[in-house]
Amino acid sequence: MGVKQDDGSIMPTSEQEKISDELDIRVKKFLRGEKTNLEGLQDKKLKGQLAVREELFGKSAQAAAKAEKWLLPSEGGYLEAEGIEKTWRIKQESIAREIDILSARSQYDIVLPDLGPYTLDFTSSGRYMAAGGRKGHLAILDMKNMSLVKEIQVRETVRDVVFLHNELFFAAAQKKYPYIYNRDGTELHCLKEHGAVLRLQFLKNHFLLASINKSGQLRYQDVTMGGMVANYRTGLGRTDVMQVNPYNGVVALGHSLGTVSMWKPTSSTALLKRLCHKGPITAMAFHPNGHLMATAGKEKKIMLWDLRNLKDEPLQTLPGNADTLDFSQKGLLARSTSSFVQILTDSSGTQNYNNYMTHKIIKGYQVEKVLFRPYEDVLGIGHSMGWSSILIPGSGEPNFDSWVANPFETSKQRREKEVHSLLDKLPPETIMLNPTKIGTVKPQRRKEKKTKEEKEADMEAAVEAVKGIEPKKKTKGRNKPSKRTKKKQEIVANAKRPFLEQQKKEEEQVARKKQKVIEQVELPTSLQRFSRKKSAT
Repeated sequence: MGVKQDDGSIMPTSEQEKISDELDIRVKKFLRGEKTNLEGLQDKKLKGQLAVREELFGKSAQAAAKAEKWLLPSEGGYLEAEGIEKTWRIKQESIAREIDILSARSQYDIVLPDLGPYTLDFTSSGRYMAAGGRKGHLAILDMKNMSLVKEIQVRETVRDVVFLHNELFFAAAQKKYPYIYNRDGTELHCLKEHGAVLRLQFLKNHFLLASINKSGQLRYQDVTMGGMVANYRTGLGRTDVMQVNPYNGVVALGHSLGTVSMWKPTSSTALLKRLCHKGPITAMAFHPNGHLMATAGKEKKIMLWDLRNLKDEPLQTLPGNADTLDFSQKGLLARSTSSFVQILTDSSGTQNYNNYMTHKIIKGYQVEKVLFRPYEDVLGIGHSMGWSSILIPGSGEPNFDSWVANPFETSKQRREKEVHSLLDKLPPETIMLNPTKIGTVKPQRRKEKKTKEEKEADMEAAVEAVKGIEPKKKTKGRNKPSKRTKKKQEIVANAKRPFLEQQKKEEEQVARKKQKVIEQVELPTSLQRFSRKKSAT
């Protein structure tokens, strides 16, 4: 027995069940969280609208699962060892001998010894890279054509560089203030309100530029309108460890006391403070799904935390130090210290990371930053003598969605995408630890009114509670029996006052309602001239 397909062939039932199970697994990946419970909702109109929306979410998840199975052309690669061989022993030279010419172009070393150390940033499509040297060198490169777009020398310290919503604009944290430049190297803005910034991050869904300066002040600036959205003093000292969770837009800071604090622009206090290490935090990174956080401390430990359930113990503790961390699109974790780079992988899918690949740059080079290139199996390394690029098989997403990030987009497509992203811009209020709460309905609970006997019992209990309180013994002349009795009476009166005031308010509300009912009674026409008229205001 089987099922007849469109081309006339018959598919066996077992194979059909296997495909159906596979599609069910893929559908769960594209669903937007758990289904909303609408049973307790009283508003029928709202209940119907939310039910239609949930049905559309299910249909879109099924369509995305089918498209991923049947239409996506590429599959992610990986590094496979034979026999007793270990993947972490395979060198970049061995990989270069086995790959095609186009992939071999992604292996290179740029040596600029007088301008480093370098920090890097990629656009969301992975086509363009921004490089910033500590001695003032800024460069924009086209990674598809392997060509230099523009380079400038600002002649002062550059601590960090980050792209804005596309490759046309980028921000650089310089000696005194952060600056915004366009693709041609023209200075557009000087953000003096931010001060001497150590780290920059851009929230692409909210068009917010976040910065942390030497004084420990966290600032959010809207790059569309130019206004300062928030300015908060963290109160936890100076830090240069800053990352944005791609899942919810929350900014995380790593502090010198081993604490990780998470912030949003609409709250002057931290959303969450977590003691992760016994010493200062040196690096931090978030998994692309936003549920896994990696932190590194001075005590030479790397810890992985599940942000959905922050327990006292981390998911995994790895030995070793890390000056910089980064997750790839496929979940590989890169860490680096001194001139050594290590890549860890979760091969079993149980969030248990093991050694996958290692790479040593020239001895004496100090790594400043490691960053995976999106949609490519490439790891960028910024170090004290320039920057390098190595191949990490299986790190990048093999298929790209042109509506999200298109490495081959034209100028017309880029303009249309910019307009759509501005129309879909999210307000700062949508940033929260659990974004799935947006759109949910909290059922209203009616307050049960207490009876007269219950109110009297509460008042008597409050009076009995204060009767047992002994007044303080005061100096001679102020501790007479009459004064002590008067003091006890005042204490009892103060305990009764809230209940009596509440009772008075309720009586006034009842009287007001009765007065309204009396006024609304329509008198006969012959008697309306005798009714009390309201005074004109």
